This record gives sequence, structure tokens and C-alpha cells, in this order.
Amino acid sequence: MQSYKIYFSDKNFLISFFGGLVLLVVSLIMQFFISGYVNSLPSTPVADLILSNIKVYNVDGIFVYGSILLLLIGLFIGFKQPQSLPFAMKSIALFTLIRSLFVILTHISAFPTRVEISSSFFNHPVFTGIFTGNDLFFSGHTGLPFLLALMFWGDKNLRVIFLGFSILFAVVVLLGHIHYSIDVLSAYFITYSIFQICKFLFKQEWKLFLKK
Repeated sequence: MQSYKIYFSDKNFLISFFGGLVLLVVSLIMQFFISGYVNSLPSTPVADLILSNIKVYNVDGIFVYGSILLLLIGLFIGFKQPQSLPFAMKSIALFTLIRSLFVILTHISAFPTRVEISSSFFNHPVFTGIFTGNDLFFSGHTGLPFLLALMFWGDKNLRVIFLGFSILFAVVVLLGHIHYSIDVLSAYFITYSIFQICKFLFKQEWKLFLKK
């Protein structure tokens, strides 16, 4: 708790923290409306080298509740390491905004044999663009944990955990035909680029992130 007293009594930290929080909220709101817009557009599926040659598997439980577990782990780390929050929030926000831009440019519907998310709670419209919809390119479930792995690369345990989540989700979304293979493969290249952009744009937050 001593670290909280130090950081949250620092004016510069507070400005950076709340700036990151606002940017994150704005990015999520934008994602919600862009996903709704994309889902309202007429679109058609396309053939896929991998999905066209494997049967669909019922992976909705891993897909949904694995996402919740990832969220809880992220929140726990943020609670333990408050100095990481400004950079993490701003990076996730930029990731979300860039992904929303890609989504609005590509109007392809889900693969015909895509697994249905069976949880009625997570089929609520508020989760549009997170667990359902046609906002496919690129895969957020693959990219986001990879982004976290890049952030925490210096911590072997966290690196392995987040890389594990990224690989798990990459396999899951392909087995469930939830994403096209290009959505998954491109996520790694685009996310790495986003991480480098974040380090350039948020230099002070990155320096603070690296503090132990």
C-alpha cells in the first residue's frame, strides 16, 4: 500500500493515470459502436485454407471464461504494480482504437460454421465486438495477451503466462472457426508494431512501467 501513497499523491502520475483511464473508456465505447455498425452491414464469408479443412469444435467455454480469467489476472497485476497502469491502459486503448480502424475497413462476415457463444449473459448487446459479431480483423483475443506479454517481457513468469494465453486463444479461435487464420496470424505482427508505437508515444509512462 506504500506504493499507492507514493504514486497517487504524485500529480504527474494522477494526470497520466486518469488520462489513460479516459482514453481506455473512449476506445471501448468506440469499439462498441464500430462493431455494431460493422455487424449491420451486408457481408459474406470467404474461404480459408485452415478453417475449410478442419471441423468446428465447441470451444465457447474456453473462449469466454478464458477471457475472464485473463482479465482477472491483468487486474490483479495492475493492483500489485500500480506504476504499470498508465502505460498499460494507454497501450490497450491504442490497441483497441487501431483494431477498430482495421475492423471498419474490412467487411467480411464470420465463417459459416462458426461456433455459437452459448452463454446468454455474454450474448448481451453490451458485449458486441468482444464475444460475438463480424469485427474479425485482427484477432483481439490473440493480440491483447501478446501485447501484455511484450509489456512484461522482463518477467519470465508473466511472459510465459501471457504468451500461453495468446497461443491458447489463437488455437481456440481457429478450432471454433471464430476468426479467420489471417486474423490470427496478422495479430502478432500488428500487435508488435502497436507496442513499439506505444513505447514511442508514451515514453514517460514506459519508464515508469519499468520501475520495480
